[in-house]
Amino acid sequence: MEFLDILQNRRSVRQYTGEKIPKEQLEKILQAGLLSPTGKNRKPWELIVVQNKETLLALSHCRIKVAKILENAGCAILVFADTEKTDIWPEDCSIAMSNMHLMADSLGLGSCWIQGRLREAENGQTTEQFCREILAVPENFALQAILSVGILQKHPPAHTLDEINTDKVHYEKF
Repeated sequence: MEFLDILQNRRSVRQYTGEKIPKEQLEKILQAGLLSPTGKNRKPWELIVVQNKETLLALSHCRIKVAKILENAGCAILVFADTEKTDIWPEDCSIAMSNMHLMADSLGLGSCWIQGRLREAENGQTTEQFCREILAVPENFALQAILSVGILQKHPPAHTLDEINTDKVHYEKF
């Protein structure tokens, strides 16, 4: 499959069967994240993989409405960053998230990016603090996002190149 085909096919999937993600596929998703480029090769991320159903259920309350999809996910991958390593950790972690998102789809799995940074949990805490307490994350680590991954019930149709807005591209000047 061509890379552009992978990009067109990638969709945010929010409905999963609840089945466990095969170990080989999960490893490939994590490898895609760990191979991501970073500024000055600092690699500030720490990936926390959650497969335990009780923990996934608890995490499903980390965001108002949005995180409910974790209830039936095969796993969640939380991307935290050591904020002392670099000031561009949000960008570095976003690249890792994007690579894992694309890898999941290329493997026939569903995934969805759940924003964690600057968001609120159902109980009024920040999403970061909520997840930090459940997962025993040290204070100097900041949450970027959570990737839900699951065996999809149905893959949404792929995007087409006709859908893209080429008016967003500017040459030489805005």
